[in-house]
Amino acid sequence: MTRPQRQEFSFIVPPEAAGRRLDRFLAARLAEAGLSRSRLQGLIEQGLVSTGNDRALKAGTLLLAGEEVRVAVPPPVAVELVPEPVEFTILYEDESLVVLAKPPGLVVHPGAGHQRGTLVHGLLHRCSHLSGISGELRPGIVHRLDKDTSGCLVVAKNDEAHQALLAQFKDKQVEKIYQALVLGVIKEEQGRVDLPIGRHPVNRRKMAVTARGGREAVTHWRVLERFSAGYTLLEVRLETGRTHQIRVHLANLGHPLAGDAVYGRQQREAQRFGISRQWLHALRLAFIHPVSGERLEFTAPLWFDLAASLARLRQADTEEQR
Repeated sequence: MTRPQRQEFSFIVPPEAAGRRLDRFLAARLAEAGLSRSRLQGLIEQGLVSTGNDRALKAGTLLLAGEEVRVAVPPPVAVELVPEPVEFTILYEDESLVVLAKPPGLVVHPGAGHQRGTLVHGLLHRCSHLSGISGELRPGIVHRLDKDTSGCLVVAKNDEAHQALLAQFKDKQVEKIYQALVLGVIKEEQGRVDLPIGRHPVNRRKMAVTARGGREAVTHWRVLERFSAGYTLLEVRLETGRTHQIRVHLANLGHPLAGDAVYGRQQREAQRFGISRQWLHALRLAFIHPVSGERLEFTAPLWFDLAASLARLRQADTEEQR
């Protein structure tokens, strides 16, 4: 695995950004580089963020128009990741990438509370090489799915493939199609949500629709099926890929995901239909192969628990019509 090198960034503060907090300014500009606001706050505390006038900086320092802000990102500290056998299905693999079907309940990469048994551990067990661009704890990881979301995921095996795939995600060239079961019967046939998403102002573990500090987020949906028990099955297509985007946007519409206790509400009725997790599946993923230039498209079959809940909902409709 290629070890990442020290990264350096430099920005001139434009007039419209004067008076903004340093951490918010950098978070908006370095999000595509995988640097979160909390990570940047740590870099500021370590003295790795500086300005041309060498003033003492804190996360809340207000910026001056025209000053230069420099950020130095050291390579991650080496962390030993011990390969482990982890269950997942490979849909496609070549020398550049792996496409897999992630099962629900599997965390993508190590983090707080998840030091073992992640998808990354399993990838290291199955693959001899992975890209090092995302750091020691996230080798090969180009994009993520929530722990309880199942479905298609692409992983880069070398840095060239990783950079090319990141560029496609950034330029909205990757097709991401999900199926989502939501609370409530939606009357419209289709719709589009264009609302910025950022960290929740109070609960930092959650995301929220917010104009202040939020990033562009666009979600398209269309109805596939309606159920008399008070649920609607949607096809969801993402233009952008913000954290928890589908969950936040659908909850904002008043139709949270079935089984989503974070952005929805307690759903006793869901147990009747075997819904024990957020009902969201990354059904299809399509992109351009970074080497051959060929358009590839992959489908991860609906996970068995989700298929079973749909069968129960359809059975309930059949019984009601008798």
